[in-house]
Amino acid sequence: MTDPFIPNSPAGRSPGGGHTSLFATALAQLERGADLIDLPNDLRSILSQPKNEIIVNFPVKMNDGSYRVFRGYRIQHSNLLGPYKGGVRFHPMVDLDEVKALASWMTWKSALCEIPFGGAKGGISFDPSGLEADELERVVRRFTHALGSNIGPDHDIPAPDLGSNAQSMVWMMDTYANSTGAAERQNVKRVVTGKTLETGGSPGRDKATGQGVVFCLQHWADEVGFDLSGASASIQGFGNVGGATGRILQVHGTKVVAVADHGGAITDEDGIDAFDLTDWVHQNGTVAGFPDAMWIDPDDFWSIQSDILVPAALENQITVDNVAQIQARVVVEAANGPTTLEAETALTQRGIDVLPDILVNAGGVVVSYFEWLQNRSAEQWDLDDVDHRLRETLWRACDAVVNLREELEVESRRDAAYALALRRLQVVYEQRGIFP
Repeated sequence: MTDPFIPNSPAGRSPGGGHTSLFATALAQLERGADLIDLPNDLRSILSQPKNEIIVNFPVKMNDGSYRVFRGYRIQHSNLLGPYKGGVRFHPMVDLDEVKALASWMTWKSALCEIPFGGAKGGISFDPSGLEADELERVVRRFTHALGSNIGPDHDIPAPDLGSNAQSMVWMMDTYANSTGAAERQNVKRVVTGKTLETGGSPGRDKATGQGVVFCLQHWADEVGFDLSGASASIQGFGNVGGATGRILQVHGTKVVAVADHGGAITDEDGIDAFDLTDWVHQNGTVAGFPDAMWIDPDDFWSIQSDILVPAALENQITVDNVAQIQARVVVEAANGPTTLEAETALTQRGIDVLPDILVNAGGVVVSYFEWLQNRSAEQWDLDDVDHRLRETLWRACDAVVNLREELEVESRRDAAYALALRRLQVVYEQRGIFP
């Protein structure tokens, strides 16, 4: 089993083998947005680094009787607008550079969507699929205990991310609740979001990010006069986000013509049934072997002709090595940081729109906010209400980005989104000041 202290596959490693710092990319994006609004240098300095970087090393007893030491992270980027908020990632690639970038992106997402959260991210460097269920539970509970008071329902609120799920959040919640006073144990359900419905989760949270992806894509389609019905889409990554995106697009009449994940790539120009593929992936863990599509070399995935390309896997997937193969009309960043700076420039030069991650995949944090509100008031909304509120929130954010893009006369939607988020943060900094 891989030593978690030795990153055998560092975050930010591109398919071509070169190393791209994800946090350096995040800082470059920040600077571009800041330049557009002449953000003062002191605020740039503050926002360019997280407020807190928490690293915990904790032992866990394995089923063979041995102890293994795990390394976990919790990066708290900003709490200017509200409690720190962000997912917890379980993956061998998790490292400090990656989590710092992801935490900063959470700050911009919350600001864009005008929800009262800040930005954070966490993770543990390990492969959860290599553990038995009871071992995984002990890892999650020990991690939660190690974080201690660094998380809390009005301080820092974790959520699921790559490799973690609703059950992980329930274990985190239960561990935290049993570490508080008896009188408070029923008041701390909102310490995490993304829980199961039975333990206080929200309807629609499991599909929230994918649903948000399609809402933002529909806004773009209305803006440019594009019809999703009859369009084609390629999706890289078919987990929670990619799978939900594919199913929702299919309901809108869009054909999913290619899908790739860690196990392989498949295609069918007549359309892959996203619902059947979801069932297959749940049973087999990968799209590989799906009987109702043709297998292709994963490197050929990028050259499949489709109107919509949805990278919904890991960061740094669209690079200078494969960008020339892409034939899509629009790239919809369902994943965090899937496009390198150089690749984005190449896409823009070819007239391919890029819908940025900090807007497109914000549906998860928005519905997490809804879950947090439901827990505070001890109620549960219905799915239609959640979806309606999510659409309204993201539609306003998309409108604001389009308007600012026109006002600033910039081509990049990402730059406009950053400028909008930073402008909102700047106003609050100017009104609150910096203590003391």
